Amino acid sequence: MACNDKEHLLHAYFDGELDLVSSLAMEEHLKSCAECALDLRSQQTIRGALRSSGLYQTAPQQLADTIRAGVASGAAAAPIAMPIAKQRPWAQWIGVAAAMALIVFAAEVMLNNRRASQNSEALVAQEVVESHVRSLQLNHLMDVPSTDQHTVKPWFDGKLDFAPPVNDFAPQGFPLTGGRLDFVDHHNAAALLYMRRKHILNVFIWPDEAKTERRSETKTIDGYNIVHWDTGGFHYWIISDVSATDERQLAELMGG
Repeated sequence: MACNDKEHLLHAYFDGELDLVSSLAMEEHLKSCAECALDLRSQQTIRGALRSSGLYQTAPQQLADTIRAGVASGAAAAPIAMPIAKQRPWAQWIGVAAAMALIVFAAEVMLNNRRASQNSEALVAQEVVESHVRSLQLNHLMDVPSTDQHTVKPWFDGKLDFAPPVNDFAPQGFPLTGGRLDFVDHHNAAALLYMRRKHILNVFIWPDEAKTERRSETKTIDGYNIVHWDTGGFHYWIISDVSATDERQLAELMGG
């Protein structure tokens, strides 16, 4: 097999599209042709890197069927002869380098996005802690002191551009005691106040523009337990000095 045949056969061999006789002939050729062997290894390296990076995706069956139908319908058309330029060895390495650079760039973007998300969440958690402490120390715990959810919920009307869900969980051991306006993560937020055995729980609620659904997570900062989750188009953050078990119970009652 001459090397000038390899441009259109090597790729077919790599993809497993040759018949048995042609495959055996290509294997014999690869044993004696360093250029073709190098080209094959380059293609194998690119495919392996793409698959390990998570960027490789299998085409859906519907797409494969559409392509096959298109090939079948055009099978009768006369083929157009196109000149095939011989690939230079240095071009192979440029292709490999470009593919590897793309993989590294994509991995770095994903890592940076993850770090940015973690940093943003840490900043929100710190804001929640500061708002909780400030509400206790500056005697600004409630703007509307009431145990009646039908009083607290309408109080927010006209003060916020969203309607926070307000419920009283007194039968479950978490009586509603009031609410106030707050500001978290560059958003106006509703702060609901609940009691648990003389301990105050602040529940911060503000809209989630991405409308994500995320299960509750628990963390401890400066001695305060925090539970947060996203659901129903809202961010929820609960903070207090009660046990993490008690906070998770309230979170479950609120849909977290």
